Amino acid sequence: MPVRFFTTHRALAEEEDFLTEALNGLRSSPTRTNGSLVRQLEDEVASRTGAAHAVACNSGTDALVALLLAAGIGPGDEVIVPVYSFFATASCVVHAGATPVFVDVDPDSYALTADSVAAAVTERTAAVLVVHLFHQMADMEPLRTLCDERGLLLLEDSAEAIGMTQGGLHAGRFGAGGVLSFFPTKTWGGLGDCGVIVTDDSGLADRARQVVAGASATPWCSEADEVQAAVLLAKARRLDREIERRRELAQRYDERLRAVEGVRTPRLKEAQQPQNRVWYVYLAELEHRDELAAFLAERGVETEAYYPRTIAGQPCFSGSGSGSADRRPSFPNAEYAATRALGLPLYPDMTDADVDEVCSAITDFYSAKAN
Repeated sequence: MPVRFFTTHRALAEEEDFLTEALNGLRSSPTRTNGSLVRQLEDEVASRTGAAHAVACNSGTDALVALLLAAGIGPGDEVIVPVYSFFATASCVVHAGATPVFVDVDPDSYALTADSVAAAVTERTAAVLVVHLFHQMADMEPLRTLCDERGLLLLEDSAEAIGMTQGGLHAGRFGAGGVLSFFPTKTWGGLGDCGVIVTDDSGLADRARQVVAGASATPWCSEADEVQAAVLLAKARRLDREIERRRELAQRYDERLRAVEGVRTPRLKEAQQPQNRVWYVYLAELEHRDELAAFLAERGVETEAYYPRTIAGQPCFSGSGSGSADRRPSFPNAEYAATRALGLPLYPDMTDADVDEVCSAITDFYSAKAN
């Protein structure tokens, strides 16, 4: 049987009555964006993260732009970002009028480290934008200490990090603010797109609301959709058990793949503070990655390369701030991951048999390679 990379058919079917009731309520409402359901979603996010404020908007990408603008980031500023991430991490900095400065990532967590950031700070550095990828956070205490010592804003692209904590503090709350994404494939995903800014700073929250509403000097105008809020409130009812199901699936992958030659299963990186991980993506590093992906596709297994090119390797950023060709920085950890990292199907609708089918196909591929 084919194994999709992502689907939510079963989850939505189980919440159909609640979801239908919420959507039917919109028929008589004059508000389609930024209404009562959006306010309820913001309250739900604030409750789950412990944040004092949650500001919803149209997408995680828009939330990141609005956060940067509300934090005062603009022309002349440099923002340190990981070179291995989704493109929006850097493009949002550009949208805010600032310059992204790329830094290599830790090979195990795929995140920024305090040492790598410290080496990239200049007199123009205004902020550090940390990204939490796949299943664990960056080690935040050293990064927070560094930013405090250097007088830098600490911001978090915590789009993938709902439910992730360190030292009891939820992702997005270690600095001035962070963002969450509710894109359909995310751990808590809608049917379309939505994003939320989380912050404990009331002034930043007020400015973010003005940006999102198009009422500030630097408007972004990205109000959240009532329909997506209804879907997300329905799915919030099952979020905790879905997070647990993701953990079970990841453990099953580990058990089946850790002994396969050519496969490097995800690493669990320790941080200074105890942490809670959430399995958004099961990302393995694989020899002959692209050949394996094609083989799996033939077997009906869908996969996703995260990320086949570093952000600095994107044409629009090639040579950006790098000087002559012989002086351009290299990013060995990110470049290595870009050739080997592959996301395998991982979502609550999966069965144990689905995982076994994926793992059997991977085992068959490497067994053939060895013969």
